[in-house]
Amino acid sequence: MISNALVQLALDLLACSQKELALQLGVSPTQISKWKKGEHMSEEMADKLRLLTEIGDLNPEFVVVTGSVAAATKWSKLIKLLADYAHDAAETGYDTAPLTEYKEELPWQTFYTLLQMGVQLPQAFPAELDIDYDAGEHAEALWHLVDDNPYASLIYSIYKSLTDVWGFYAAYVYPLVFDDELDVYGEVGGDIDSYLMDLAAAKLQEAPAIALNFAQFRWETMKNYEKWLGVVKEKAFRAGVPLGAELLNMVYDSTDELGQEAEAESLGFNKRRLHPDIYMNELLTGMRVIHQVLPTILKKLGIEEEFQLDTSELRLGD
Repeated sequence: MISNALVQLALDLLACSQKELALQLGVSPTQISKWKKGEHMSEEMADKLRLLTEIGDLNPEFVVVTGSVAAATKWSKLIKLLADYAHDAAETGYDTAPLTEYKEELPWQTFYTLLQMGVQLPQAFPAELDIDYDAGEHAEALWHLVDDNPYASLIYSIYKSLTDVWGFYAAYVYPLVFDDELDVYGEVGGDIDSYLMDLAAAKLQEAPAIALNFAQFRWETMKNYEKWLGVVKEKAFRAGVPLGAELLNMVYDSTDELGQEAEAESLGFNKRRLHPDIYMNELLTGMRVIHQVLPTILKKLGIEEEFQLDTSELRLGD
């Protein structure tokens, strides 16, 4: 809750009471209490608190979790650099939007996922990672530092996984989620789109040693995506919209398999392919039509009483 985090930051950083903060903002102490409980805060008031706390564009919840504005700034810089490296190494043919287009939201989104996994975040920014990332000569040294630091290496692993998960999502799921006729987004599409970082983390092959709640986190994430993607499939079937792949592969397949599937789609290799479920749906629809029409045909021909189905003619190999 951003309002809660902004108020808490102001109280901590300014070392003032709620009454004193209320005077500075020109509101009542009761309003401060409401904001602390998560009541919506106007953009104008949020800007005032950002100015008072000097957090700039940083997410206030991220600043609270990291412990200080300085630490949040350092984590943000490292996170954005790791995102660039992961995106540049991707081979899916799709732009991983969370790592490129929504970078301002990425630091808090990343730490939120880590917290869900049960990661106990460090109290201060790791001293060994506190180097000048803008200096090109440190690029090689940085990789050794990332590999040796459990938090940085975990973040990079999640981003690498995310590039493959996102590639499959962009190729096969995104068009359905944002199809106005299917009306998926309002029901489950927002969840599918918002928790892709969690799914990427849940698909890591080995449980990270620092993720104490990983087993439960993985189980809940996979179950949620099974449910959400099931809704998308059902809506697509009912609308007669063809699927280019089994959507639940996004849950069951490895990240390597998802990445390869996305790459094949981006190169045009799968353009004419429809998932077998679509054919089965068409077959079942045809059978239902025959079941409704056949009795009328038999009656018109006057043979409904004498007609007997010879099932032996339906067996293969006879």
